[in-house]
Amino acid sequence: MLAVQSALSIRLVRADTAFEDEATYLWAGHLEWAHWLHGTPRPHFAAYFSGAPAIYPPLGALADSIGGLTAARILSLIFMLGATTCLWAATSHIYGRRAAFFAAGLFAVLGTTLHLGAFATYDAMALFLVALAACLVVRAPAGADATGRMVAAGLVLALANATAYSSALFDPVVLVLALLTAFPQPGGRIAFRRVSVFLIFLVTPLLLGLLIGGTNYVGGVERTTLARVPGAASPLTVLADSWAWAGLIVVLAVCGVVASGVRRERRTRTWLLAVCTIAALLGPLDQARLDTVASLNKHVGLGAWFAAIAAGYAVDCFIAAAHARQNQLVTCGACVVALAFPVSLGASQSEAFSTDWPNSTAFIAIMRPLVDNSSGRLLVEDPTIAEYYLPSGRQWQRWSGTRNIIKPSGASTGGPSQSAGVVAGGNPGVFAEYIADGYFSLVALNFADTTALDHDIAYDVRRNHHYRLIEVVPYGVETPSSYQGTYLIWKYEPGT
Repeated sequence: MLAVQSALSIRLVRADTAFEDEATYLWAGHLEWAHWLHGTPRPHFAAYFSGAPAIYPPLGALADSIGGLTAARILSLIFMLGATTCLWAATSHIYGRRAAFFAAGLFAVLGTTLHLGAFATYDAMALFLVALAACLVVRAPAGADATGRMVAAGLVLALANATAYSSALFDPVVLVLALLTAFPQPGGRIAFRRVSVFLIFLVTPLLLGLLIGGTNYVGGVERTTLARVPGAASPLTVLADSWAWAGLIVVLAVCGVVASGVRRERRTRTWLLAVCTIAALLGPLDQARLDTVASLNKHVGLGAWFAAIAAGYAVDCFIAAAHARQNQLVTCGACVVALAFPVSLGASQSEAFSTDWPNSTAFIAIMRPLVDNSSGRLLVEDPTIAEYYLPSGRQWQRWSGTRNIIKPSGASTGGPSQSAGVVAGGNPGVFAEYIADGYFSLVALNFADTTALDHDIAYDVRRNHHYRLIEVVPYGVETPSSYQGTYLIWKYEPGT
């Protein structure tokens, strides 16, 4: 099963150039290493990252230094293989190897699983850590307090929460699993002690981290997670997309809960299956509340990990219903063959996920000589792609995006209002002042993410006769992405 998962993910490693999030975290990781080793300044990533910048970005950057974007994506594949292994271990401990096989199989070929295995962001690492924490609590021995496992599970889950703040949505699920697996044995005080130890070693490191990180970290958690600005997608759209990606696992998980009740399994076992099934709904419901599909496919994958436990149990019950051993073998073989459908579906969905952004090859090829032969400041919409691919990207004080302007000191200005959120366009008036003063030697706009501001900037650039349009660069034409367009690049020529 791991070999199939690896093969289906590896084919996506070179499917497209870096996504904006990949470029951002890998570029930030290189700057973090430079700061640690040489004391060079770096931006206040903690103020707007949705995960601690000192955890995944340096790790991803280390892989990037060894083998480029390919190695960074393979690192994510290793994390996803670890998550599948944890799923096998957790399910087999409770429901046996046959249930574990189908649970791992259904998760391994899920479209979002295959995509995250070829996507160099913190999502794969966070999913693996949550899966490891859940596996530790589920496999706790029945006749002991399992203090060591609870300590390890709490610390691992705390690391997952620090890696990706949104993973905290699943902390209650792991907590309930720790409680349910303690009944009927050892039960009582030992069960309470398990949960208490788990909570202490989960909460304490997170509080210490916020105290050490200071206001930047606290503000980053609030802006990116707790007080996230709503999007424009309807809740129906969010739920429909989630259903298309994980509906099969959810249906099977519900069947597992029903089967457990019909077979009169222990009440705690049925509740465990119900909790795992509900976990699949947490991500979609949270994003439906915020009216956004941003990163939805990644959040669906984490809930699907839990639901796969119940789904594997459901398939196992279906096979066991054929009482004769020969009939069970035939039924099991038919279920294995039936996995061809989720394999095909997951392969096509993961390919769509992994090419769902414009290819930046042409844009980088044009920008490279322009940036390398200049020492001036640059205004680029979504600059992190260029900052990641170009050596001058390490000179981050030169680069401004259409969300804020970076001053030579490294401080920023012209950012969006607090109510607009960290991904909104900047202040048009401030950008107009800097353009009028010729602050930027190059301006590159694609009229995509911050369209309204881009048109204002383009108007201001055309009014300043020192700026000359030098390139019109089509982007996204290398792959069949739906996000194709054109970059307009102006150069500041003070002598004209």
